[in-house]
Amino acid sequence: MKRLFPDYTYGPGPRQNCWWDQTISAPDWPILAGDLNVDVAVVGSGFTGLSAALHLAEAGAKVAVLEAATPGWGASGRNGGFCCLGGSKLSHGSMVRRFGIEATRSYEQAEADSVQLVADLLEQHRIDADTHSNGETQLAHSARAMEKLRRKAEASGVLHEPGDLQGLGLGGAFHGAYTNPVGFALNPRKYLFGLASVAQGLGAGLFQKSPVESIRKTPGGFDVETGSGHVRAKNVMICTNGYSSEDMPPWLSGRYMPTQSTVLVTRPLSDSELQAQGWTSEQMGYDTRNLLHYFRLMPDRRFLFGMRGGLRSSPRAEAAIRRAALHDFQGMFPEWNDVDVTHMWSGMVCLSRKLTPYVGPVPDQPGMFAAFAYHGNGVAMGTYCGRAIAGLVLDKQSELPVPIAQPPRRFPLGYWRRALMPPSYAAMAIIDRLSL
Repeated sequence: MKRLFPDYTYGPGPRQNCWWDQTISAPDWPILAGDLNVDVAVVGSGFTGLSAALHLAEAGAKVAVLEAATPGWGASGRNGGFCCLGGSKLSHGSMVRRFGIEATRSYEQAEADSVQLVADLLEQHRIDADTHSNGETQLAHSARAMEKLRRKAEASGVLHEPGDLQGLGLGGAFHGAYTNPVGFALNPRKYLFGLASVAQGLGAGLFQKSPVESIRKTPGGFDVETGSGHVRAKNVMICTNGYSSEDMPPWLSGRYMPTQSTVLVTRPLSDSELQAQGWTSEQMGYDTRNLLHYFRLMPDRRFLFGMRGGLRSSPRAEAAIRRAALHDFQGMFPEWNDVDVTHMWSGMVCLSRKLTPYVGPVPDQPGMFAAFAYHGNGVAMGTYCGRAIAGLVLDKQSELPVPIAQPPRRFPLGYWRRALMPPSYAAMAIIDRLSL
């Protein structure tokens, strides 16, 4: 594999002490050994890969899912658990200018449909994922940001003026808020393993510790080689997102940008501690910064807090970003400065140059498809794109919005494109400070 970050990134260090690992044990999938013939080989067992496998198996296809590590190891097993609108980093206006109003409306409907898809899967298959929160609340970090929320609320949603927040249990140094009614929070690992159980029950083969080492086109499809096995597949799906490899397939090189997100979880908070901070709501929230923070009180009364910002990956860099996350948490919720933070970890989200997801064929490789780049909103959009990529393989009529179906261009600088991120993040940090 040819990956962008150092080996440390793809080892146990960043995800060590992940809270979700304590909530449900990973299933013990077999390691692929010997030869296997399938209709579809799915590379990656996150939300995208398992959603694709579930929908393919449901339609009667023979599927093998190949996971390089263990179940739930990647972003899908360590994210913040926000099932909400998102997937693109383009504003409504930017998307309209780039794609037109009809394509933008179609994409925005897809975001709403993705949240509903997760809700439907949870209900249909009786997956208990500790769901909570009625929609998602964006909290203004400055008076200027609140003005933007007021304009946003003119179209939809519910606006909360500063004096409303305490009564809503959203206490903190915020200047107001806006609630979109679409979305909910969940335990991502329980949801992921629920999808896996359903897919397996429908006949999909799920394999762990089976990293794909090569994919070769053949007259009848593809030969997929792992360290200990060989799969002959009519079709191949690449569902590796922020943990992709530059050469798997070569077309993917330069078209995705992994970037880090870090999460912490506290011990359970007492009623008096919740009252002291004024945060008693189970509503999931995030702030209006470009380098945003996201947070929620979970059903077990632990508080989850996450942030963007990590650009390097090493033991030293990981320690630094964890200190930064703790600093920001204590600054935003000062009444909890003495509360023990029991768990903290990091993982990779994935961006594209066009700032929208991609689902579609890999050019010049008939029968190979890819889905990636959810911009930190993979719970819903990854599930949706997994179903969509399954539909493409099954030759169903595709109604994917243009912003999703349009292939991404390569980032400048090729393999060294990570150098683009520090100046970009620095500019966003300056904008955040100037908006105070």
